[in-house]
Amino acid sequence: MLLIEAAQLKNDLESGKDLLLFDTRFDLTNPKAGYESYLNGHIPSAIYVDVDHDLSSEKSGQNGRHPLPTIEQWVKTCAGLGITKNSNIVIYDNQSCIFASRMWWMLRATGHTHVRLLNGGYGSWLTAGFANEKADNQKPNPSTAASNSTDIISFKDVLLASDVLDNLSSKRFLVLDARSADRFRGENETLDPVGGHIPGAINRFFKNNLDANGQFKSADILAKEFKDLIGETPSESIVHQCGSGITACHNMFAMELAGLKSSMIYPGSWSEWCADPARPIEK
Repeated sequence: MLLIEAAQLKNDLESGKDLLLFDTRFDLTNPKAGYESYLNGHIPSAIYVDVDHDLSSEKSGQNGRHPLPTIEQWVKTCAGLGITKNSNIVIYDNQSCIFASRMWWMLRATGHTHVRLLNGGYGSWLTAGFANEKADNQKPNPSTAASNSTDIISFKDVLLASDVLDNLSSKRFLVLDARSADRFRGENETLDPVGGHIPGAINRFFKNNLDANGQFKSADILAKEFKDLIGETPSESIVHQCGSGITACHNMFAMELAGLKSSMIYPGSWSEWCADPARPIEK
């Protein structure tokens, strides 16, 4: 299972089911806003995870806006969050699951299998009329988690900028860009210094994965839409990217929901690609 509904999460929490709940709310234009929102109210027992500090590493100006942490950094973060290989994990945000899906992918890419997203995010919890809390929940004791994380050696199915550059000639895989259509075309670019897209990439705006209520479309609908887009390209030959490696994970998650498994991520994405003027762009 990849999704959990608000009512089921409430039942699991009230029944004392062993699970770790993480709040990943964030705002790309105001990095402090997510934690402030958490302090103003969150699902009981949820622990806050910061996209900039926990799900990314230091920016160099050349490695994108949300560089993937080293595997050593990520193992340490997981230990600090009390995450073990057997942890039952639920993640949510209030931005269509885009930040939750980044954490989902990072966990899945390092061998964690019991990870679900709250369908509809925090909004679905509030819409259902369920209670929230304002306590800043402390992270669990990391000692057990650390001892269970030493066998993680790398992120799975990650591509580097050099791999994507080589693909311009080899065409071994198809790049799927999760940004809005105007940014893909090189218009209205406000987050990165250069507009455009990676040559040969195709576009699927991540919000197309959601219905009018902000919840994920059914698996059947997603499967049809993705197959109409990628044609005969096998899912394992799809590489997801976006602006900074966040919404790319949303498209990967939606493909997984649709039964289209084993796609890959280029975490540096457009913000890394366009930082080197030697790399070609299309508009």
